[in-house]
Amino acid sequence: MPSSPSSGSADRPLAVTMGEPAGIGAEITIKAWRARNEAESVPPFFFLGDAALLRERAELAGLEASFAVIETPGQAVDAFPDALPVLDLALARPSRPGELDPANAKAVIGAIDQACALALAGDVAGIVTNPIHKRALYDAGFSAPGHTEYLAMLTGARQPVMMLSCPGLRVVPVTVHLPLAQVAGALAAEAIIGQGRILAQGLIHDFGIATPRIAVAALNPHAGEEGKLGTEEHTIITPAIRQLQAEGIHIDGPWPADTLFHAEARARYDAVLCMYHDQALIPLKTIDFAHGVNTTLGLPIVRTSPDHGTALDIAARGIAHPGSLIVALREAALIARHRSARP
Repeated sequence: MPSSPSSGSADRPLAVTMGEPAGIGAEITIKAWRARNEAESVPPFFFLGDAALLRERAELAGLEASFAVIETPGQAVDAFPDALPVLDLALARPSRPGELDPANAKAVIGAIDQACALALAGDVAGIVTNPIHKRALYDAGFSAPGHTEYLAMLTGARQPVMMLSCPGLRVVPVTVHLPLAQVAGALAAEAIIGQGRILAQGLIHDFGIATPRIAVAALNPHAGEEGKLGTEEHTIITPAIRQLQAEGIHIDGPWPADTLFHAEARARYDAVLCMYHDQALIPLKTIDFAHGVNTTLGLPIVRTSPDHGTALDIAARGIAHPGSLIVALREAALIARHRSARP
């Protein structure tokens, strides 16, 4: 009988999905495996994707690596010290670096589906998703706006929350992929309350922070300046904060965004609820561009991802930086350990 997704993770590997085969996913996966013996070790994982793609990218990028095709996730932990384990999922056609091919979209989606099924069955400790190229997937039936929404659909999660993090900062954008002109109209107290609850629970159960401190960024300059620069702080954001406070969550704001992200301010909280995409992502990527991680809170499975795109322009050139994937692997393993320790 398979274990539940929250059961012990020490003997279960992580599944790393293939992502867009024409991008840098295969290269950074190989580089992450090559970092397994460094001082900060990489937890055991396997690549869920095309084994031939890995071999070709290793050769093109000049990377020495051994590969072991496995039949089940359980074989990955023993194989990992000597070879990068691969649960082979063949592409329809060989992938050329930097060139999208709609024929391979089905395999890209299939890798996500299979990884999610393995996580729900308890066969893996969690999944780490390499970047996808959504335009290449839409014609193959990928109808979700992105990974986060698709995984929510597969797992039945009602309100997944995208948290971005780097050393020293965690941020959650309440609105995500919207034109800036639409943000104020889309902002709702209910969304802030829902995401605040999930963020607080995630910090407790996934990161072991007993009493998380959450700051809330204002939407407008100077937090609206008492209504002169906007009323959303008074009509939407503050009522949401008060509701969350009434539920016992340590949350405060709204604070002007231009004074919320310097080092002294960051020491006062564990995460920030931001009102829109770039308000969250600009400070994060300024602080540490190479090691950002995307973690999905509110799922019944563990899921992290590197916080960057497919980088088609540098695919197979040997210069892709694996730092974000390595940190995503470590964070997924950390979350899995915290979840396994829960009663």
